[in-house]
Amino acid sequence: MENNKPKIGIFGLTSCAGDQLAILNCEDELIHLANALDIRDWEMAQTNNDNTTLLDIAFVEGVVAQSRDLEALHAIRKRSKLLVAIGTCAVWGGVAAMKNQIPRDILKKEVYGEEINVVDSMPALPVKSFVKVDIQLPGCPIEKDQFLQVVTSLLRGNLPEILQFSVCSECKMSENACLVIEQGEVCCGALTLSGCNARCPSHNIPCGGCHGPIEEAHYDANVTMFKTHGITKDDIEQKMAMYAAPAWIPDKLLAEK
Repeated sequence: MENNKPKIGIFGLTSCAGDQLAILNCEDELIHLANALDIRDWEMAQTNNDNTTLLDIAFVEGVVAQSRDLEALHAIRKRSKLLVAIGTCAVWGGVAAMKNQIPRDILKKEVYGEEINVVDSMPALPVKSFVKVDIQLPGCPIEKDQFLQVVTSLLRGNLPEILQFSVCSECKMSENACLVIEQGEVCCGALTLSGCNARCPSHNIPCGGCHGPIEEAHYDANVTMFKTHGITKDDIEQKMAMYAAPAWIPDKLLAEK
């Protein structure tokens, strides 16, 4: 009997595998996912993977930081109708991209020492820097509910809508005291894409920007607001660059390396 389930693959480039783990942690929903999807290729979760079949959807986490990442990504894109970048590394570069402005030779010597020269390393960049990405779902790691919403939309034949509002908005809906206004903290909530229900500020921890920037951040107004509370433009850009450096570091710095 013909199998009409969407054929999918879930892949990891250079990463911590936290986004794949978040999918595995869907717990009760995982059985429903397995029944609704034809999972052909997922090395983290199954053996006997099919790495040649054309896929309806490929979910890719991680950053391109080695030549093998780039080769794998091109192969995944070639065999997939839709490519979904999952996690902040795949969408924005993540923590791996923090030091792209430093020459790779210097970084390799700092990490591995003078004698080791076998590490294949290139400036860490997100998936969209190399191939077409159809859907982007950031998070460090991704939020379980958002992932399930994306899959549900795709099963219904729709492209999911990732709402573009800030963590700051979620903070207000949770009636949290503003950490910028009340405590002068460097909180990135005003510039960061929502989806976490303001988890960190709700525990009195400033937002670190782990979902990456929203599309329209009203940047100038926010710089003025931060300045009023003793926070400089460099303070906030440095913190946002922890997870989304390619969005904050000029392209010319990357091109020089």
